Amino acid sequence: MPTSMHITESSYGKTGVRLVKVERNKTRHEMKDMTVAIQLSGDFEQAYSDGDNRQLLPTDTMKNTVYVLARQSPIGEIEGFATRLTSHFLERHPQIVRVRVNISEKIWLGIGRNGSPKDSFQMVGPECRTVSVDSTRSAVSVEAGIANLVVLKTGRSAFADFLKDEYTTLKETHDRLLSSSVNAQWIYGVLGHDAKTPWRAVRQTLLDIFAQHNSLSVQHTLYAMGQGVLDRFSCIDKISLSMSNRHCIPIDLTPFKLDNPNEVFVPVDEPSGLIEAVLKRAA
Repeated sequence: MPTSMHITESSYGKTGVRLVKVERNKTRHEMKDMTVAIQLSGDFEQAYSDGDNRQLLPTDTMKNTVYVLARQSPIGEIEGFATRLTSHFLERHPQIVRVRVNISEKIWLGIGRNGSPKDSFQMVGPECRTVSVDSTRSAVSVEAGIANLVVLKTGRSAFADFLKDEYTTLKETHDRLLSSSVNAQWIYGVLGHDAKTPWRAVRQTLLDIFAQHNSLSVQHTLYAMGQGVLDRFSCIDKISLSMSNRHCIPIDLTPFKLDNPNEVFVPVDEPSGLIEAVLKRAA
């Protein structure tokens, strides 16, 4: 006899929807290069239990919806495009109670914007702009972010006076290279379909603080970067930061009768440190 049970959570959707949109304005072209993921939650239990598909919108339709909405109006900022997608599914299909749309946007900069041509671009990589919009019929949450923002500073970075035990071999340093791949996410709350966000200003704030900060550790710099964002942007109450420590190890040149005044390094991708924290504005 089959076990009596019911589904407590379920969702389905389409991932990896690739989209490039070119908007051909008179003075210059604009381009968006995105990967979209859509996930629907709702009244789908009979599809699982009985194979009844009448409430299931095909995932291929979700993919096509991305392309149709991209054609119908300018993309604008990805926060607005993701919100338009969630609204589309909730307005048309009553069995859907929640829609989550994730977008990752590759960043392309125009070449020759102050002259000619105005139809050529250069990718800024590996950095991506990200957004996750989670919508029901009563609430919308918009989480924006940056992935793989690679930064490096050659001075004003130290790591000393740390805890040591019998397995510690790392030497203290007051002058090291600090390199990191930064991932950041922050929540705006409710945004309209055509909302303008401070994403670029948040990104620049993270870069400015990283460059200006006299770092005693990655933790120390991460905190300063998060505090800089919360100090500047009242619309953000919480920011999550993750920074991998991309090590650059000084090479010992004494076998070759040469000194190494912190000039010659070998980059080491793995293993790497990983420092994470969530900073929230005090109530």
